Amino acid sequence: MAAVAQRTFCLAASATMNMTLMAQRLRAEGRDVIGLVGGEPDYDTPDNIKEAGIAAIRDNITRYPPGGGMMDLRKALSQKFRDDNKLGYPPEQILVLAGTKPLLTAAALALADPGDEIIIPVPFWVSYPNIALMAGCKPVLVNCPASNGFKLRPQDLEAAITPRTRLLFLNSPNNPTGAVYSEADQRGLLDALLRHPDVWVVTDEIYEDICFTEKRPVSFATLDPRIADRVITINGFSKGYAMAGWRLGFAGGPREAIRAMARVSGHIAGSAAGFTQVAALKALTDERAYLRQREAAYRQRRDLVVTAINQMPGLSTQVPDGAFFVWGDCSGVLGRRTPDGKTIGGDEDFVTGAIEHAGIVLMPGSPFGMSPYFRLCYSAPIPTLERAMERLRGYCNRLS
Repeated sequence: MAAVAQRTFCLAASATMNMTLMAQRLRAEGRDVIGLVGGEPDYDTPDNIKEAGIAAIRDNITRYPPGGGMMDLRKALSQKFRDDNKLGYPPEQILVLAGTKPLLTAAALALADPGDEIIIPVPFWVSYPNIALMAGCKPVLVNCPASNGFKLRPQDLEAAITPRTRLLFLNSPNNPTGAVYSEADQRGLLDALLRHPDVWVVTDEIYEDICFTEKRPVSFATLDPRIADRVITINGFSKGYAMAGWRLGFAGGPREAIRAMARVSGHIAGSAAGFTQVAALKALTDERAYLRQREAAYRQRRDLVVTAINQMPGLSTQVPDGAFFVWGDCSGVLGRRTPDGKTIGGDEDFVTGAIEHAGIVLMPGSPFGMSPYFRLCYSAPIPTLERAMERLRGYCNRLS
């Protein structure tokens, strides 16, 4: 048998998908488990969006759509960027693909050459380092301490930049920590980046509609005209609009960069399905009151989970400002023993014990680059979260 490519050996399987599959397998085996793993809303896609997609299929909008996205959708996204983000991207500077992963990959392939470096703040969404590796680049991981709210500090960014640095991935609101970069936070990073004109910034704003700060954060590209022509702003419909399975993302940026990303993606991802684009157009042009209503519901869930975790022996967490994750510190349980006598040596042991003894499926922190932490997704109904917190509390109380 011929050998597979060497590049595949440095890529990690998606830890989130693996844990989601574990939860599904345990349920299929008859286990009573509560999965708080996946980064997916528990809400259904709004009916008006679903009906638009169904109507598009009936109208035979099932052929290959234009590369880069349907013009009507790109015009609506241009308006969305103006209204929501104060960004002036015309339709020809917007790229639509089947999700944000292809957009992030296209950005890495289009803006960095093999051997270049991509800066990734830690903890990170699990795909960022793997996207860098697929592009033949070196992921430069920069630790973002709890003392700074898990946000990248300007001095640490400055120290990480070398002559080979070509890209910075910046995710706010952040997965896994829920950290939100304020305008002041971003301006500190801006000052560092202005001293390095060869570095692109790729911002991942997929959680922008789940944000609990009093003042909504600004998009990085709006901070200063001197930086705008090297920022790619990436977003999608998965989270706020509860369209995760529709697989639709979009990016805005400088004309030449978007064209380069389109050339790359045209040979890999093609274009997103036409009926999903019609549904997304409906999402943008109809009333969107549910965005703020769901945001308020997520805040209530967050408060419940944060309060509960901070009352459990050995666990603690900061209050996240966005997304729907709690980033829990489990250092206080290290060295303790589970009910079956196993010693907890790290976050993976803690999570394994939670599955075995409490029927709670969480994500360990190690796949996100930081230990000993765990990620808990609170995108679940309040009664489910209450049961989960009671189980987790009982597990922690039984640790000896």
